[in-house]
Amino acid sequence: MATYDGLIEATGLEDWCGGDVGDKPLTMAELMARAQGGATPETSILDLPFPSLDALNQSCAAVPRSRDMTEAVEQGFLAIKDPLKVVLDPLTQPLSWLLDWALIGFQSVPWFIMIPALVIVAWFSTKKVGVTVLVAVSFIFMAFIDFYDDAIMTLSIIFVCTIIAVLLGVPIGIAMSRSNTLQRAMIPVLDMLQTLPTFVYLVPLIFLFSVTESKLYGIAIILYAIVPVIRLTDLGIRLVDKDVIEAADAFGMSNRQKLWGVQVPLALPNIMAGINQTIMMSLAMVVIASLVSAPGLGVKVLAGIRNLELGVGLVAGFCIVLLAVLLDRSTKAALSRIDSSERA
Repeated sequence: MATYDGLIEATGLEDWCGGDVGDKPLTMAELMARAQGGATPETSILDLPFPSLDALNQSCAAVPRSRDMTEAVEQGFLAIKDPLKVVLDPLTQPLSWLLDWALIGFQSVPWFIMIPALVIVAWFSTKKVGVTVLVAVSFIFMAFIDFYDDAIMTLSIIFVCTIIAVLLGVPIGIAMSRSNTLQRAMIPVLDMLQTLPTFVYLVPLIFLFSVTESKLYGIAIILYAIVPVIRLTDLGIRLVDKDVIEAADAFGMSNRQKLWGVQVPLALPNIMAGINQTIMMSLAMVVIASLVSAPGLGVKVLAGIRNLELGVGLVAGFCIVLLAVLLDRSTKAALSRIDSSERA
């Protein structure tokens, strides 16, 4: 007798369940008890299972199992896969082209041009000797240990995905700051994107796109990394002093003039902080995306795990940390410059 047979009998649901609730396949414990000539063991109140779908299904075949539910979700997704792919393929194909072109472009530049170019960019964006020297030494070190190509590939992916995330995220954040209704609608979506485990981003995309397509990992990176720039853009504009807005109204500024002449410049430190976090989250997702053919340092980490090569995994992990420190210090130094110029 299954655990909840008595509950089914007491509620009179035998007919709905399909006949005698006791006429069910026996569990292993029940079979052993019958083989030994004993009575069917009774379930102790301390061992009573939660009335889940699987537990109730043992007493009532009409109750679906949890496997039936997950299979229904899978079949529902597969049913809309082809129509969804028809819509998403042309929309996302430019992302594949951008990622492929960036990879080819970054790799085609010789190291003796790329490294000085990165150092120059670091100097003009930060105006700090320490950060500039750190960039130079770090890339020379990665080139010396033959991890330069992987670092450049990772950098190219972050470059493309961060730009797209900013181009999409800043307008969304501005729209949220100007509409309380849109903000209330977007917050649950952003919460879901921020708390969804990184591996889960890859599950539906694997079914929608080929593993050989760059947009597979590009979409996952953008979805994962876009949240901070949206949130902080919205927050930065909402935190602009009301007195400043009233002064702009007194001067007869239009809504567009107030947005681009007052609100966005004053919110720029918050927006830059969001961009900084977006870069960091892009780098984190690039490593996970190596599971679906994303090139770069993540491939080295994955190879170290698969082949049990401790040294390769640790050195690749150190290079990822080094790259994260470079990007973090550079963007924070640029942020501090912007903040100083705004206060001046």
